[in-house]
Amino acid sequence: MQIKNYKDIFKKELLPIYDEQEIDSFFYIILEKLHGLKRIDLALNPETVMDGIHLKQWKSILSDLKIQKPIQYILGETEFYGCRFEVNENTLIPRQETEELVEFIISNYQITTSPNNLKILDIGTGSGCIAISLAKNLPNAEVFAIDVSEKALATAQKNADINDTNVTFLLKNILETDDLEQQFDIIVSNPPYVRNLEKAEIKPNVLEYEPHLALFVEDTDALLFYRKIAELAKKNLNPNGKLYFEINQYLGKETVRLLEDSGFRNVELKKDIYGNDRMISCSL
Repeated sequence: MQIKNYKDIFKKELLPIYDEQEIDSFFYIILEKLHGLKRIDLALNPETVMDGIHLKQWKSILSDLKIQKPIQYILGETEFYGCRFEVNENTLIPRQETEELVEFIISNYQITTSPNNLKILDIGTGSGCIAISLAKNLPNAEVFAIDVSEKALATAQKNADINDTNVTFLLKNILETDDLEQQFDIIVSNPPYVRNLEKAEIKPNVLEYEPHLALFVEDTDALLFYRKIAELAKKNLNPNGKLYFEINQYLGKETVRLLEDSGFRNVELKKDIYGNDRMISCSL
């Protein structure tokens, strides 16, 4: 079957569930994964055909998409900040907003000081996307990352190897930690911040497949992780060290107040490309 003809079938099967733009995105992601072809390649060679093995693979992926399994989990990988990352049910799928957090750190840091001998800690690393991206782009930095999940850390270590970066991964429950036992220049975290009351806003492909441990917090204490990490940062940040967070868009002011009340200065609340409060930086 010609691939261009299968595209019509693919689109027809998914239109009741996804919009056309998303289906188009799925199609070309799969095209590159299965056939090594980009959109321009198919445009230049419209008669390209797929064999029976590839057709079976397309049908299997289509079946998974129809039950709203994320394309990243189906293919087992995604791209983040220009690098390839393996992902699975033990890790959140890295998002564009988190890429913005990484860019925020890199751009701020390059403006303010030299990257030599920098020590960075990523708390709740998941797939390792933040820690690995920082290590890749600040090559003289010493990067550490912690997570409560052994399986997530195994994936993160594999991603560090894939991207040829050196990150020290540690198994640790941050809520049960009183001291990080060493000092850092930067502490960054994208902790669980979605309140249970916000579950109605979450799409089924996230709610049914991504790890709830990394997503949700109780409505009664939505800033639990931010308060704990701020407490540790006060002990374990070097003088003039910086703390960075990805945050709940609905709790920007509350998070700023928490950090100011904790004694941090230069608290900066930054919006993402969608205009939502999404990142915070502050210093001791």
